Amino acid sequence: MRDWLWIGLLIIAAALLFLLSVRQRRKTGLPEGRIVYADTDAWQKLPAPLFDPTLRLTGKPDYVVDIGSGTRVPVEVKSQPAPARPYDSHVMQLAAYCLLLERESGKRPPYGLLRYRDCTFQVDYTPDLEQNLLALLGSLREAERCPDGPERSHALPGRCRACGYRRHCSQPLA
Repeated sequence: MRDWLWIGLLIIAAALLFLLSVRQRRKTGLPEGRIVYADTDAWQKLPAPLFDPTLRLTGKPDYVVDIGSGTRVPVEVKSQPAPARPYDSHVMQLAAYCLLLERESGKRPPYGLLRYRDCTFQVDYTPDLEQNLLALLGSLREAERCPDGPERSHALPGRCRACGYRRHCSQPLA
C-alpha cells in the first residue's frame, strides 16, 4: 500500500510540473512546436545568421519554431511593453526573417511573432508585406549608392546625437 502512495504522489507531482511548464510556455508567447533555432548562448552554440546573398540580407531572429510539416516561423522578442500596434520597423524586421526563412527552407512562413514584454502580436507574412519589404530593401540599396548617403529623415536632436553615423553625416543637427 505504501508503494502505491508514493507512485500516486509521483504522478501528481509529474502532472503539476507538466501544467506548470505549459503555463510557462504560454507566457513566452511561443507557438506550439519545436524550437529549432535560438539566438542565445543559454540554449546552444550561437547559430549562424540567416543569409540571402542575392538580396545581401542577413539576420538572426531570437527564435525559430517549427510549427509542423517543416514550416518554420520567426519569433522576435522585444524587452519594452507592447505598443497599441507593432512598430513598422519591428514588422519589417520580422518580415525580413520570414523572407530569409523562406529562401533558406523553400517553405513560406505563414506569419511571424513579435513578443513584447506583456503581449504577443502575430504578423501575417502576406505578399503585400513581402513587397513592402522588397521596396524598402531597394530604397536602402539606392541610398548606399548616394555619395553623401540619404537625406536626414528626422528633426530630433537627441536621435541625431545617438546616431552611429553622426561622425560621417553631412547633415547633423546641432
